[in-house]
Amino acid sequence: MADKKRSNGITQDDDNNIIRVDYSDESIKKLEESVVNILAEIGEDPKREGLIRTPNRVAKAYKFLTKGYSEDIEKLLNNAIFNEHYDEMVIVKDIDFYSLCEHHLLPFFGKCHIAYIPNGKIVGLSKLPRMVEMFSRRLQVQERMTREIGDMINKVLEPKGVAVVTEASHLCMMMRGVEKQNSVATASAMLGRFKSDEKTRTEFLKLIGK
Repeated sequence: MADKKRSNGITQDDDNNIIRVDYSDESIKKLEESVVNILAEIGEDPKREGLIRTPNRVAKAYKFLTKGYSEDIEKLLNNAIFNEHYDEMVIVKDIDFYSLCEHHLLPFFGKCHIAYIPNGKIVGLSKLPRMVEMFSRRLQVQERMTREIGDMINKVLEPKGVAVVTEASHLCMMMRGVEKQNSVATASAMLGRFKSDEKTRTEFLKLIGK
């Protein structure tokens, strides 16, 4: 059985899989107090039967939904970068992600598509979705998250090019504000050959169906 590692309240195995999030630290109590105040301010009774455990549930949910702050890229990669003489496009598409909009703390969620052109190094394919998870499990805006994913792949692999496209539905637009339920936001980050070479960029977009 893989050894367990603990860091910042998150327990992981040697393959960097999340085993559980430790909810016993002092920050949980502080989050609970904040939730009690919110419930009171919106006109609810925090002592009502149905709400008694809500502050603890919400605190634990937010610890999980923002666990990306506690993740480290070196531990995430876990030595899964390999020397390989392969110079064709590598694509992982339709990666599900869930994040929280930093403006309203409401969810946005969708798909992420990633491509890179190796320059002597490749990464284990499962690590790309893990990078998406690391950056999405934070308070975010879609544009920054997309760029952060691309920049990190570019940093750790030093490839000839990186492309990231995200598509997301934002509850801050669907549940409030303009209340447009069918709108989808798209953001992209193109680096290296994907930015400079239109043919390469077009091939990527065609392969992900865009």
